[in-house]
Amino acid sequence: MFKYLVVIAAVAYLAVATDFSNCKKGDPPLKVNIKDCEVQPCPVIKGTEAVMDMQFVAKRDNTTKLMAKVTAYMGMIAIPYPIEERLANVCNNLLHGAYCPLDKNEDVTYRFVFPLDDSYPEIQVKVQVALEDENKEIVSCFAVNVKVMRGNSGGSKVLALE
Repeated sequence: MFKYLVVIAAVAYLAVATDFSNCKKGDPPLKVNIKDCEVQPCPVIKGTEAVMDMQFVAKRDNTTKLMAKVTAYMGMIAIPYPIEERLANVCNNLLHGAYCPLDKNEDVTYRFVFPLDDSYPEIQVKVQVALEDENKEIVSCFAVNVKVMRGNSGGSKVLALE
């Protein structure tokens, strides 16, 4: 009986996906899972990392390089967000044993770990994640609204009245 509950819990976890918007360029991913987020705006805590799993389909054979390009939108203002190459390199962050080069129509999942600096303002922004291949073609892209929030620093104290 216990193993059936474990299987049901695993299936329920995998079925949970985060709502996202399509981009103007690039195919939408098959599914996006953002840790602790099902409905936008996704709460993200300063000083932590947001973990985003993006399931997509490769568009052509022998895709040897894919890089994540992140843009934050505040209203109509687009701000390119620089990320470390080790995090932006899709081929080095594929899950389930997948690796590059990718074959056309190959279904893969990229784990993007998005560091959230303590200095970020506490605002709501739209974040776009586009996967760009070696030919500068956008393979897949999604956008999601996030709300940057301050975390519980653990420094709060409860005072007892005597």
